[in-house]
Amino acid sequence: MIQKSTIDRIMEATDIVEVIGEFVQLKKRGANYVGLSPFANERTPSFTVSPAKGIFKDFSTGKGGSAVTFLMELEKFSYPEALKWLAKKYGIEVEETVEAPENREEELRRESLMIVSAFAAKFFHETMLETEEGQSIGLSYFKERGFTAETIKKFELGYSPDQWEAFTGAAIRNGYKEPFLVESGLSVKRDNGALYDRYRGRVMFPIHSFTGRVIGFGGRTLKKDKNVAKYVNSPESEIYHKSNVLYGLYFAKKAIREQDNCYLVEGYADVLSVHQAGVENVVASSGTSLTTEQIKLIARFTKNITILYDGDAAGIKASLRGLDMILEEGLNVKVVLFPDGHDPDSFVQSKGSSAFKKHIEENKKDFILYKTQILLKEVGNDPIKKADVIREVVESIAKIPDSIKASVFIKECSGLLQIDERALLSELNKMRTAKAKKEEQQRQQQNNRFAEMPDEPHFFDEPIEPEPQVAKDDAFQEKEIVRLLLHYGSRMIDWDGIANTYIGPFIIAELSDVTFDHPVCKQITEIYRREVENGVLPDEAYFIHHKDKSIVDLTINMLASKYSLSENWYEMHKITVNDEQVNMKATILGAIFHLKKHKVGKMLEDLRSQLQKADTEADQEILLNQYMRMKKVEKSISDFLGSVIIK
Repeated sequence: MIQKSTIDRIMEATDIVEVIGEFVQLKKRGANYVGLSPFANERTPSFTVSPAKGIFKDFSTGKGGSAVTFLMELEKFSYPEALKWLAKKYGIEVEETVEAPENREEELRRESLMIVSAFAAKFFHETMLETEEGQSIGLSYFKERGFTAETIKKFELGYSPDQWEAFTGAAIRNGYKEPFLVESGLSVKRDNGALYDRYRGRVMFPIHSFTGRVIGFGGRTLKKDKNVAKYVNSPESEIYHKSNVLYGLYFAKKAIREQDNCYLVEGYADVLSVHQAGVENVVASSGTSLTTEQIKLIARFTKNITILYDGDAAGIKASLRGLDMILEEGLNVKVVLFPDGHDPDSFVQSKGSSAFKKHIEENKKDFILYKTQILLKEVGNDPIKKADVIREVVESIAKIPDSIKASVFIKECSGLLQIDERALLSELNKMRTAKAKKEEQQRQQQNNRFAEMPDEPHFFDEPIEPEPQVAKDDAFQEKEIVRLLLHYGSRMIDWDGIANTYIGPFIIAELSDVTFDHPVCKQITEIYRREVENGVLPDEAYFIHHKDKSIVDLTINMLASKYSLSENWYEMHKITVNDEQVNMKATILGAIFHLKKHKVGKMLEDLRSQLQKADTEADQEILLNQYMRMKKVEKSISDFLGSVIIK
């Protein structure tokens, strides 16, 4: 448990723009900030952050909330995990109650894997720095590669002893459970059930999550035995999915955003050397082919990627087709080739930081033009091979969603390929038409599959219980009350005949005889009533930071608007727009009595139904009297509404 006073300090210190800005590239627009949704693949920004209200709203997926909610949605943190992350960011000490040993088994599976990975990183790092074997083998290797003590500490580099059970034994002695050691890939289980270390005798590269927690490892052997794999990486687990991770991104994201460019290299050592040289906006795909998920991670911060290749021509050609994915995601791609025998690591270590940066500036080329030049070198005067090259280049250009940018590349490539621009445009249009037809066929097939699905209940493995439904009108009226409580609850009333009270308590008191049907509206109004009775006036932040996600979701929906009126609207257009704040009395009383009228209408409908079913005259008379009284109430509410709204 985290104390409420600590939670309050965390919330007060948190700058939502600063927090979300670590994950999403935000641009100021009026009073708010906008960016591309990190939860959906979109090209037009629909993700909005309101610093004044301390909330975000993603209009493409409907997600919204506070900085805490954002971390929970994006990084799958629990509520305490998100609070701890913010506390660490803002230097706030969090005191937690100590768990009894018997409660450790109740830890969430994901958190348990995170904890054992953190222990492993610490074990490998300390083993390298504090043991004779670690210093003579692991530390010597990193120093020979030119890595400084600061880099070694920052990236938590380490060494796993060349023993069968050095790490596993230490972990078990410290209370870590075997299932999590195996699932994380740190230990391997033999057929007889015994465990041994996966990374024995290897230097260790911890892999960090987007938020800085260790989620996996890469281990490099220092042995010359060709039968031993050079690198061993963590297997897939609940916390580590290699296709969703870029090595070094946690340390690079700030620089990527500031430089508006991301350098993409191949291996761990490339990242470390380039970062150490002062070029911190560098990440690696860690030996795996680049994935769409990794590209989207980069796209959160920049639309510009620069690929840093070594001098292996065969490797370059093999990777060209895969890079089309970057174009397809709407990013700009440049390529830098290093001289034969050099990769980014060796070049920066031998030539230095200044020469490295100069080489990049002087040798970077647009990917499309670079690809065209590389492929043309191989065809010579063979017209068939040249036609294949033309087709392959146009295929890459067809991946670019921006038609203007595609047209520019067509123009430039027509000169390089020595072919008429119109012929290239014709081929491009054919490819785009074929792609559109294919996508339409796939959509149609998908729709047909849905149409053919049986309606019988036994189609599903388990019966699906329908959620309790609230009539649309009821939900609208009740949500309007919640909206007014959130927006204006803390404002003072200064109306004729009513003064010296707040709008929130006034609304709650006026609706003391009304039962809410919408479950979340009911929760919010009951919480509001309880807090008011305790002498507290809850503001919008109270509900934005609530632990109940359904309350947070409704709060954000009531507070967030996709569009806001410019301050200069009237000056520019001379068009007035109704403002509910001009006559707050009409706004508040109108909402209260519209809800009451609606509830009375439902009661009258219920009484009519009962009258039709009444068996005796006595029952009919009782129900009729009740009906007539409710009709009078309805009329008085209607009269009151009319007078209030007109005034």
